[in-house]
Amino acid sequence: MTENLIAPPYFKRLKAQRVACLTYHKHPGENWPEDEFYPHQVTLPSGEQAELKLAERGHCLSNGLWVREIRKLTQKGHQTSIIGTDYRSDMIPLAVAMFARWSQENFFKYCREHFGLDKLVDYGTEPVSESTEVVNPAYRQLDSQIKSSQGKLNRLLARFATLTLDAPIEPKKVEPFLQKKAACQEEIEAFQEQIKTLKEQRKRVARHIKVKDLPEKDQFEQLSTQSKHFIDTIKMITYRSETAMANLLRETLTRPDEVRSLLRAIYSSEADLITDHEQGTLTIRLHHLANRSYDEAILKLCNELNTTETQFPRTNLRMIFKLGSK
Repeated sequence: MTENLIAPPYFKRLKAQRVACLTYHKHPGENWPEDEFYPHQVTLPSGEQAELKLAERGHCLSNGLWVREIRKLTQKGHQTSIIGTDYRSDMIPLAVAMFARWSQENFFKYCREHFGLDKLVDYGTEPVSESTEVVNPAYRQLDSQIKSSQGKLNRLLARFATLTLDAPIEPKKVEPFLQKKAACQEEIEAFQEQIKTLKEQRKRVARHIKVKDLPEKDQFEQLSTQSKHFIDTIKMITYRSETAMANLLRETLTRPDEVRSLLRAIYSSEADLITDHEQGTLTIRLHHLANRSYDEAILKLCNELNTTETQFPRTNLRMIFKLGSK
């Protein structure tokens, strides 16, 4: 319901209205002893099985409200904390709901990259508040240069380490080897000095600046937020729908990592729409994809979708999915 600890005052008010809240605890304090954490087998929203090491305590907020605090221990020893006012539910469903949230946010990013959902409802833009802080373009440029130079330096260091003299120690062979080593060393020192200079410049540049302070060439607008809640609802529906279809296809494909790309290919492929008002059906006949090995997976998906007997919105036509002439 909320994502930061400015929200706990709302916890108390909503608790009085019998509304439970759950949020991440961004500043949980000291780590709990690791022997408090026990492994639990859980089912993620994607259907996958995973093991989470969880622990639970009571926690009193600064406003005197007691909440449940659930922590997850990662393999690297990091502890992630959530707090909530749902005192009745089992710990595992609450933990799965929150700790699997990132998969949904990753899907939102995936939607923006492949489907452009943010532009479906509203193409309009609006000015960004002048007080909003953004990454300073000058800082970003310097940071990019540092990363690029550091990558080149790492490759040089690796090459320098592999320069060895395997031939017998003779002046005519040692001299070229030493020259090559020296040239590589000079490049390394040059990049080290360059990175040092860039880092000093970056220290003098603010990492974030307000929108009103952006150079004119970097000024931008944002998509209108009037329909944000509506489009977010669409994203959640598509997340659940596509994840359900992905789980079906994953059982058929030999490479499960191809599931999402196959679904995108189905979305973008052509299809024939055939209506039969007497029978009350709308047949969606998909065309074969370039990769014929996908046919078995697509046929299974069609059969599963047909069992739902879903009607096309605002009609009484039952949708029937087919592949080709089958």
